[in-house]
Amino acid sequence: MADLTAERIWEEYRQAVAYNQSLELDSQVRQNENFYLGRQWEGLNAPDLDKPVLNFLKRVVAYFVAMIVTDNVSANITPLGATDQLAARALEAEIAAVIEQNHISSLNRDALRDAAVDGDACIYFYYDQRLHRIAAELLDCRRVLFGNPYSEKAQKQPYIILCQPMLTKQVKAMARQSGLDPALIQPDHPEDIYSGEDSARTTLLTRYWRQDGRVFYQKSVRSALLGGPVDTGYRLYPLAFMNWERVKNSYHGQAAVTGLIPNQIAVNKLWAMALRHQQMAAFPKVFYDRLKIRSWSNRVGEAIGVAGSPGDAVAQSFRTGDMSPQLLEIVDRTISYTRDFMGASDAALGNVKPDNTSAIIAVQKASAAPLELQKLAFYQFVEDYVRVLCDMILTDYGQRTVRMELEGREVAAPVNFSALDRDSMTLRVDVGASAYWSELAEIETLDNLFAKGVITDALTYLESRPEGALRGKQELLRKLRQRQQNLSEGEVAGYALP
Repeated sequence: MADLTAERIWEEYRQAVAYNQSLELDSQVRQNENFYLGRQWEGLNAPDLDKPVLNFLKRVVAYFVAMIVTDNVSANITPLGATDQLAARALEAEIAAVIEQNHISSLNRDALRDAAVDGDACIYFYYDQRLHRIAAELLDCRRVLFGNPYSEKAQKQPYIILCQPMLTKQVKAMARQSGLDPALIQPDHPEDIYSGEDSARTTLLTRYWRQDGRVFYQKSVRSALLGGPVDTGYRLYPLAFMNWERVKNSYHGQAAVTGLIPNQIAVNKLWAMALRHQQMAAFPKVFYDRLKIRSWSNRVGEAIGVAGSPGDAVAQSFRTGDMSPQLLEIVDRTISYTRDFMGASDAALGNVKPDNTSAIIAVQKASAAPLELQKLAFYQFVEDYVRVLCDMILTDYGQRTVRMELEGREVAAPVNFSALDRDSMTLRVDVGASAYWSELAEIETLDNLFAKGVITDALTYLESRPEGALRGKQELLRKLRQRQQNLSEGEVAGYALP
């Protein structure tokens, strides 16, 4: 874009920030994070009041994340049209390598945690020139700005801006490398300078847009462009974006904890008042006659002088009334009702005595049903970034030797990803739960078939076992194939084998 200037990018950034401010996104995310982490009394000036935290929101969010990512997620690429098996298997192998190298399983958990607490999750991918592979990074939802804020579809955006506050000296070094005068780089605001120039910060903007079917990006700051536009060669924006719960006409979603914070505050307040009442009223008060005793002392064995007859009553203890048990009942009911409405009952969380296991399992499955929408959204999120990875691999990887499993054998073959014709390649990405229980069920079924003689060949049995379920599987297969080959050669030679 010839008319793309630093001023235009900064104005687009300012408008996107203004939209987020209209939603009070920054304050909402900060409050949600505080309540999730247990910092639920910030800003309260009450030094004499204990500040207990009964953080039931964190446990519910942890339950949500665990229910969705308990099962590993696998991607199966089925070749359609002109795509051959070798290319599809090579893509699967490279995608699996990227997932393993970047610990995507861990990023998936963090992304779901961000979506449940902040409302949105975003994974950003880039090609690391130093390592010659794709790298992944989890981005804060406040740092991802869509050109059309009324749609949550990332790949349909006219442009996407990623903002990153950096030390001004780092941005100046980037400007120097791109041939720009470092003096043009200034901190965005004077208040960004905390203790001299070394701590000054400048917002680095990376604007992605699609032109002629290809994705470009331009780095800039408020006052200058850093280099020229870069043609990535991609057809998809290198990121995936998901909402926890979709909000109509907004690309930002609704977090699981938003709206339930008043319940958490009420529980904390009631509990704090209960503790305060116990501190003030649990121990009896002593009242004494000051006409007979000048001062009272609780020292053991100390003599106390009185005016008049010591036989007369000079002191009396007094105990206030007990706290109403309804207060603790309200606390329990508030926590219980809130968890039930969020879909995390006591049975789902395991807070029940397992007298009837079948009933508990049924209740847990019913409790997990409301999370099906989030699980489907997560699967779509995974499918989106798998397609992004395919696009980046076909663009950046070039000629590589890929180790893959083809027709039951592990082979290493050279593949030129850049030579693959994307226009004639149609890929179907199937994302589903590669569940721990389903793998166990598959292994158990194979064991039963082998024990009953339905499967009689040990080689077929081992080839059918799921990958990763048996250590040294390829070595066992190699030895079995070698033994079969030796048997075949022995029969041809015409001698009996033991």
